[in-house]
Amino acid sequence: MEVDLNTLFKALNDPTRREILDLLKEKDLTAGEIADQFNISKPSISHHLDLLRQAGLVVSVKEGQFILYSLNTTVMDEMLTWIIGLQSKKK
Repeated sequence: MEVDLNTLFKALNDPTRREILDLLKEKDLTAGEIADQFNISKPSISHHLDLLRQAGLVVSVKEGQFILYSLNTTVMDEMLTWIIGLQSKKK
């Protein structure tokens, strides 16, 4: 999977989305469970989750009537590889 770094950095640029990623670091959560952690509307949370999914940072799986969100560490690994590659070019 090729990571679109512009989409990735745009997704990471928002503090709410970074906080969602921190929550998902602990365990997989439904959209409702994520929304319960914030004082913003559920449609706003859905928008944040959609941007995180577009960036490949989270994956979603439908389980019954709920959608379960989890962290996609593969994209993080690719981003870190890219960043480390930048460091090694300076040396």
